[in-house]
Amino acid sequence: MDDKFLHKELSYKIVGLAMEVHRKLGGGFLEKVYENSLMILFRRENIKAEQQIPIEVYFEAQIVGDYIADILVENSIILELKAIDSLANSHRSQTINYLKATGLRVAYLINFGKKSLEYERFLNG
Repeated sequence: MDDKFLHKELSYKIVGLAMEVHRKLGGGFLEKVYENSLMILFRRENIKAEQQIPIEVYFEAQIVGDYIADILVENSIILELKAIDSLANSHRSQTINYLKATGLRVAYLINFGKKSLEYERFLNG
C-alpha cells in the first residue's frame, strides 16, 4: 500500500469535517472550541474519536515523559489542533513525536487560526 494513501477514506473525512467546522465558526476562537466542535461532527458521522489522549514516552522500558494529544480518531489517526496565526516547526515536531511515541502511522496538524483552514499530514515509518 502506498503510504500517502494510508487511511485514505478516513483522512478525507477528517479534513472535510475540519473544513466544515472552520467554515461554520471561522477563526478567532480558542483551540478547545474547535476540538469540541469536531467531536460533535465525529459523533454525527459515527466516527469513533477520543479527546485529550495521554501519550507516554518510554526509554529503556521506563516512562521518561508524557504528552496529551488533542484527538485520536478510530484508534489510528492523531489530530493535533491549533488556533494560531502561523504554524511553526515546533508544532510539526510535536506532531511527529506523537507518532513516534505511539507507533501510529498517520497524524494531522490542523490550524483553525487562519482565514482558510491549514493542515499538514505526517506519516511515521
